[in-house]
Amino acid sequence: MDRNILRACREDPRRTSTDIQLFVTSLNEPVPLRRTIKRRLQVAGLHGRRPVKKPLVSLKNRKSRVGWAKQHLSWGPREYAPRYQCPTVKHGGGSVMVWGCFSDTSMGPLNRIVGTMDRYVYEDILENTMRPWGRANLGRSWVFRQDNDPKHTSGHVANWFRRRRVDLLEWPSQSPDLNPNEHMWENLERRLKGVRASNANQKFAQLEAAWKSIPMTVVQTLLDSMPRRCQAVIDAKGYPTKY
Repeated sequence: MDRNILRACREDPRRTSTDIQLFVTSLNEPVPLRRTIKRRLQVAGLHGRRPVKKPLVSLKNRKSRVGWAKQHLSWGPREYAPRYQCPTVKHGGGSVMVWGCFSDTSMGPLNRIVGTMDRYVYEDILENTMRPWGRANLGRSWVFRQDNDPKHTSGHVANWFRRRRVDLLEWPSQSPDLNPNEHMWENLERRLKGVRASNANQKFAQLEAAWKSIPMTVVQTLLDSMPRRCQAVIDAKGYPTKY
């Protein structure tokens, strides 16, 4: 595993810890944590040897980020309540990928993805997993939040949202620092630290159990951080922030 981590970095120094995580993980291997990968690179002298540059964010997207942050600066947990948001989280590890959603009142279902996640698979998840759960748990007045992944914004998926009359929360591009899902994924990852799986079915069962065990205090903390995230983007004039 160590050799694969170092090779992945040397082959392409631009790879992130998440890229390397996916590169080195195979069917019967445990998934190394991203902080473990960073530590291995530091020990090998590969981490931090090059100047660190800010991720490139276009002027258009910087303006969009600042505009969104100003518009939602006064939003608190009430505004991000279930009728306003139902974010998505993906986890790729070994041969298992999952999709999940949550609101401020409950953790939603975790859906196992078999094969490639494309716009057709995503539409099936929206139709048969997300929408039934949303209507059963959030009523009829809620807004769905997703990032700007190409399969999320494809015409095929956009048509589904129009047909089903599901409202979307407008989301600025290149804004992982505004996205609380990133921290939700890290929480799920910590809960699986040191847990091994002998096959894909067992791995999914572990993911599902860990997902269900996340307390709502975690969600509340993430929602409470949104005003600070917005202010940080405004202060940074749209450039990436510490979040």
